Amino acid sequence: MKNSKAKILFFILLCFSTILYSQPANTANDFSNTMNSNGKIYVVVAVLTVILVGIFIYLIGIDRKLKRLEDKDN
Repeated sequence: MKNSKAKILFFILLCFSTILYSQPANTANDFSNTMNSNGKIYVVVAVLTVILVGIFIYLIGIDRKLKRLEDKDN
């Protein structure tokens, strides 16, 4: 049972990798050149950085609250 699941997963991943390689190679290059020439790539990087920092701050806050509750319980 476990071996058949691994084979099915391997086949599915193999199909997805074939789909990814079938796309034209210069499409991503044109897109990145367009984003970089317009200066929008910096906006994208800034937004992603703000989102990730926000997530980390939120997780640290939750961790501190959880530690306080555990200490209070003991």
